[in-house]
Amino acid sequence: MSQKIAVVDYGMGNLRSVAKAIEHVAGDAEVRVTDDPGYIRRAHRVVFPGQGAARDCMAAIGEHHLNQAVLEAARSRPFLGICMGLQVLMQFSEENGGTPLLGLFPGQVRRFDGTARADNGLPLKIPHMGWSPVDQRVAHALWDGIPDGARFYFVHSYRVVPEDPSLIAATTDYGVRFCSAIARDNLFACQFHPEKSAETGLRLLENFVNWKP
Repeated sequence: MSQKIAVVDYGMGNLRSVAKAIEHVAGDAEVRVTDDPGYIRRAHRVVFPGQGAARDCMAAIGEHHLNQAVLEAARSRPFLGICMGLQVLMQFSEENGGTPLLGLFPGQVRRFDGTARADNGLPLKIPHMGWSPVDQRVAHALWDGIPDGARFYFVHSYRVVPEDPSLIAATTDYGVRFCSAIARDNLFACQFHPEKSAETGLRLLENFVNWKP
């Protein structure tokens, strides 16, 4: 029986490009963009992408009745969070004066403060947008075949600050060194967009499809 891979659809984010990238590396797996909590619970693997504002994201997750299905998947099966799909796993975001998140891990989501400067002395633009090196902090199956320091594509104004440093799977420097990926048991989540990161991103997605945590 081919495996089922759910790409969680809560009405936000570039879901089709994520699904197409996964289909490209997933062989005969069934890849479905879905807001059905039942299908998410039945899926063998779950991908939780997203972009936009934290408050809007949390509202949309609630409107689609996906909170528990997402949390159950994050605790029990191979789970990949992308961009906002990483941030909402923390407890709290500074955005909009404070936004409660899913709270799977202790930690906050903080905005880049705009004071950091590039090597030429000019302020670094916010949002952080473009290709940046990802420095691997731990060995992990999803890094297989990906050189340490490989570049991935980012688009974000906020960064996660986990309370537990052992969660951090990678960091990236953008005037300040920030956590760009976390990993724990069956869960991996990244701030960058593998679906927009050419062959390196496809390799990470292929590693996820084949991952046996």
